[in-house]
Amino acid sequence: MNFFKPKFWDKNKISFFSIILFPISLLVKLLSSIKYHLTKTNKFPISVICVGNIYLGGTGKTPISIELFSILKNLKKNPAFIRKKYDSFQDEANLQKSFGKVYESRKRTIALNDAVKENINVAILDDGFQDFSIYKDFSIVCFNEKQWIGNGLTIPSGPLRENLTSLKRANCVIINGNQNNNIEKEIFKQNSGIKIYYINYIPINTDEYKNKKIIAFAGIGNPENFFELLKCNNINVFEKIKFPDHHNFTEIELKNLINKATKNNAVLLTTEKDYYRINENYKTDINCLKIKVKIKNHDKFVKEIQKNI
Repeated sequence: MNFFKPKFWDKNKISFFSIILFPISLLVKLLSSIKYHLTKTNKFPISVICVGNIYLGGTGKTPISIELFSILKNLKKNPAFIRKKYDSFQDEANLQKSFGKVYESRKRTIALNDAVKENINVAILDDGFQDFSIYKDFSIVCFNEKQWIGNGLTIPSGPLRENLTSLKRANCVIINGNQNNNIEKEIFKQNSGIKIYYINYIPINTDEYKNKKIIAFAGIGNPENFFELLKCNNINVFEKIKFPDHHNFTEIELKNLINKATKNNAVLLTTEKDYYRINENYKTDINCLKIKVKIKNHDKFVKEIQKNI
């Protein structure tokens, strides 16, 4: 979804706009409930691990799915990413393709069947938590500690695709950020047996940008998180530029960014996901921050995965 998230989504207090849009939110919830109860669930002959969210965008699903792929390879499995094909989301697919096999289709069930035919034995179902047509052996729901659930309302009144009660369908929650007891209490209210793990992003090429003037730009769900990561790693950000989530950069926009960097004797820096949306002709003038995911209690998480595949 290529858009700027409304500011009122992330406010603690319910705003005027949330109230006005609330009837539509009720309709969305009703339609989702009908879909849940009427959809036939298909069981596949391979293990399916779902990496999803209920907060719309910016929860770290893609880096987590890539880390999960690495874990499964180390467990001597033959995993693959399963995705619903969206033309506007090819940045995520292309990033995943740099790590392993990706199966895409307009229906995830078709992509899963293709993976089964090619002897894949564990499917990483990307963004499939709301796809009720697929039985999941293990479901992970991702959050970002900073945004959490925003104002707590479902779209369009708020940023949630579903209420927190949907965590009853999940086995595990992964939170990008620091341990937060208040968040944990809210999660355990919905599912007392759910497992909670924390992750952090660890930049792996910051030395390239130390002592340089940086113009940082991002078109991701929560660009402020990217800018904060740069700040925490002592990177001198001269200017921050935001684009809508999954933004497809035009040639004019890229030329303007490059000209701005040249004029200010600065280095252009963006996220890996954004970098995959940039025309090849301009990549030599633009850099990306590479990250890896660090899972707290990593060994315990691996054992949890082993138990469910």
